[in-house]
Amino acid sequence: MYGTVRDQLRAELDEIEAAGLTKRERGIQGPQSSEIAVAGREVLNFCANNYLGLANDPRIIAAAHDGLDEWGYGLASVRFICGTQELHLELEQRVSEFLGYDDTILFSSCFDANGGVFETLFGPDDAIISDELNHASIIDGIRLSKARRFRYKNRDLADLEAQLVAAADARRRVIVTDGVFSMDGYIAPLAEICDLADRYDALVFVDDSHAVGFVGANGRGTPELCGVEGRVDITTGTFGKALGGASGGYVAARQEIVDLLRQRARPYLFSNTLAPAIVAGTIEALSLLSSSGELRTRLNANAALFRELMDAAGFELLPGRHPIVPVMFGDAALTARIAAELQTRGVFVTAFSYPVVPKGAARIRVQLSAAHTEDEIRRCVAAFVEARDAVVPVA
Repeated sequence: MYGTVRDQLRAELDEIEAAGLTKRERGIQGPQSSEIAVAGREVLNFCANNYLGLANDPRIIAAAHDGLDEWGYGLASVRFICGTQELHLELEQRVSEFLGYDDTILFSSCFDANGGVFETLFGPDDAIISDELNHASIIDGIRLSKARRFRYKNRDLADLEAQLVAAADARRRVIVTDGVFSMDGYIAPLAEICDLADRYDALVFVDDSHAVGFVGANGRGTPELCGVEGRVDITTGTFGKALGGASGGYVAARQEIVDLLRQRARPYLFSNTLAPAIVAGTIEALSLLSSSGELRTRLNANAALFRELMDAAGFELLPGRHPIVPVMFGDAALTARIAAELQTRGVFVTAFSYPVVPKGAARIRVQLSAAHTEDEIRRCVAAFVEARDAVVPVA
């Protein structure tokens, strides 16, 4: 039987390769940092979600070691069966306090967190109104629900209102959006979204994975930045980006929402929780963020410097202030060649093209970190100039 299936799968893989869309995982030696070793060569890393540079922070590593020594390697089952370690309860409390929510529930990833919300809270009598560019985990989570589904154009408030009107007969309505759209670095207009939610009696759900820890005056994410803390009913996020870069996710929400998720969210009920070492490291990351804004300040300065230098060098950037900085080239093949040239010049980046981004909008998504030095940023910009000049014919 597999001979036939193998041929079918090989044909599909060949189509992906012919379209230039094959994803190749590149091995790195050593820990995640602003500079990493690839194939025995040191390269500058400008494509990680290590926003605050905490993935290799010695204080977090020490806390993780302590957590491993005190709490062991893992719980070996799910929490409602085998019990919950006090360490996990502490992390849930710390996230709730940091974000200003009644309660928080941990998941093994934010993908699982988003997968657990919609089926639990929304059924055939309800309506989910989702931004068209929301993360794949939100899209998959919504598919698990039997609720009616509406989609609005990215950050288009008029279209969102039209969908709310269309869903007026639903028992429950929820507006679902990323806080930051990861391919563009654009921030959702949460103040206006919350105003529409109030007008049409809807809940608001925000996946803040690309914001929590460093967006907003205190790093509490896009609700803080947009002045709507207390108006967003459900926030999901990850510990795998700014908060240490390991793994794990959460839902922070109003009390009854979290209580029901503990009873019915399938990814929570049927999957092991986070390893104790990760929990301990994440608690330390939250402590570091609460005690100082130095890393956030450095990250913002690095993003501003990179944008300034790239603008001066004549590159087309999507506007914004987020440390996600898309450098636009349009043509997919051209973008791939420039990314390859950057690799030869010691800069680790990835080209994105259709279907990940719209046709004609191919880009290299540069991601800044607080761990980057000014010298590393200037070297990155210089490499971009050299790569462009090597690939783009002179008129």
